[in-house]
Amino acid sequence: MINRRPFAAALSGGLVALAFALVAAGPRPAAASPEMEKDAGAFIESLSKQAVASLTDQKVTRAERIDRFRTMFNESFAVEPIGRWLLGPHWRRATDAEKKEYLVLFEDLMVVSYVDRFAEYAGTALKVNRAVTENEKHITVFSEIARPSGSQPVRVDWRVGKGDAGYKIVDVIVEGTSMSITMRSDFTSVINQKGGAVSGLIDVLREKTASLKQEAERK
Repeated sequence: MINRRPFAAALSGGLVALAFALVAAGPRPAAASPEMEKDAGAFIESLSKQAVASLTDQKVTRAERIDRFRTMFNESFAVEPIGRWLLGPHWRRATDAEKKEYLVLFEDLMVVSYVDRFAEYAGTALKVNRAVTENEKHITVFSEIARPSGSQPVRVDWRVGKGDAGYKIVDVIVEGTSMSITMRSDFTSVINQKGGAVSGLIDVLREKTASLKQEAERK
């Protein structure tokens, strides 16, 4: 089931558990591009400030925060490529209808799961330490997110891709663990348990998102 422990852990970590990826293994380091590194670091800092401005206003209703977070999610993350990668080879085997519904459910799952946690962490300090170019399109931004308790900050590395639409987050690595790989493993496990059918994962996602939305309405 999708609520097995690894998947639950991936959903429970708030901002630092926003697990997204475009590729599984990072490419070999390339020659540094100071301009790209500066821009990527500024992109992550801007996202942090946007989260504070959009999601921590106590006067804004939860429904409005969800709408704002959905907009932020689609603007800042490579949502469709990430969703495709999480399915791995199963993406090619899915029907067009299954792909369409899966992507809708994937977006709903991430938005409804993380909006409150993201708002909770948005008020903490994010410090960008450095950025390193991986290749001509990907940069890793190394940052730290302060804990509200004042204990050791959390190390969060953001893999940022540059495309025609600008910069997009393609992976988040928390304390050395790529959260995208965790989610891909969980999705694959569910599909295997459902006889290798993507429809089985869709059924589970449909049930999970419906449950989360009902829970959100009670808040």
